[in-house]
Amino acid sequence: MKKHPPDVKDPLLHAVSPEEQSMFVSLRASDWTEFAGQETVKKALHIAITAAKKRKEPLEHILLYGPPGLGKTTLSHIIGKELGVHVRVTSGPAIERSGDLAAILTNLQPNDILFIDEIHRLNKIVEETLYPAMEDYALDIIIGKGPSARSVRLDLPTFTIIGATTRAGLLSSPMRDRFGLISRLEFYDPRDIEKILTRAAEKLGVTLNLSAKKELAKRSRGTPRIALRLLKRVRDVAQIEGNGTITDDILQQSLSLFEVDHMGLDRSDRRLLTILVEKYDGGPVGLETLAAALAEDVGTVEEVLEPYLMQIGFLKRTPRGRSVTPAVFAHLGKTPSKKQQEALF
Repeated sequence: MKKHPPDVKDPLLHAVSPEEQSMFVSLRASDWTEFAGQETVKKALHIAITAAKKRKEPLEHILLYGPPGLGKTTLSHIIGKELGVHVRVTSGPAIERSGDLAAILTNLQPNDILFIDEIHRLNKIVEETLYPAMEDYALDIIIGKGPSARSVRLDLPTFTIIGATTRAGLLSSPMRDRFGLISRLEFYDPRDIEKILTRAAEKLGVTLNLSAKKELAKRSRGTPRIALRLLKRVRDVAQIEGNGTITDDILQQSLSLFEVDHMGLDRSDRRLLTILVEKYDGGPVGLETLAAALAEDVGTVEEVLEPYLMQIGFLKRTPRGRSVTPAVFAHLGKTPSKKQQEALF
């Protein structure tokens, strides 16, 4: 059986309480006009949906992949609303046996959407059971054991699977090839994050001035989920320390409290950079050594801490290990040593 490495999750993105989850659901875009950003993905999906409706056929299976918090679940609900069908939501780890999958699929209505989050974590046996369901809308079930066992094929209603994953590389080729439309969600432009914050502030009934909105968008790592999480935290500070309006002063006070700097880096990010600079002369240093120095899991360093630092040009992955870039010294307010200057500049 295929074993998957444990998923690692950004604390800013996960560990969501039921109250926060209900808030995120209410703040999610409900249609295309509210969904800011991801223009290329939206255009491809709109064409596929329009064509399927015109032919009166089920929508092709869709795979959405990319970093967490970019709107994969929201897009699936918008697609369902556009098609006028129900969206059934589950996740890869929740479908433990073929019988669980059969129960879900046989209860779908024609043209319904089955959204599978973390689809890369599907059990191998369940994944193979899903193949004929995706291709032929049929399910092969084994009844009995030993010599008396027999295979029964169940006909299923037409349906669409929307798979979401943050680790597309862990999907097997047979599974990936069964998706008719594969789209990658990219990090958002700050202007799109500003639109999301404007709509969210209206729904939350909080006043967010223009400069505070721009600064909050800049510190959100191009991720709507982080933007909404920070907005909620700043709103709390505004209600306790101010009059409920998010001003520049309130924003700066809040972000200092949460240790989020002007580049969107938190304490964990700065700790990684500081260790690289102070203990390893800026690198290169091996991943396992760096993880040990941080007292973090290797997967956490590789999947959570490194991607954003690489995106903003603060970290490099080389054959010899991880190295910082010259921009890190200015950000941390440190002067590089002669050895560091020779190695990095």
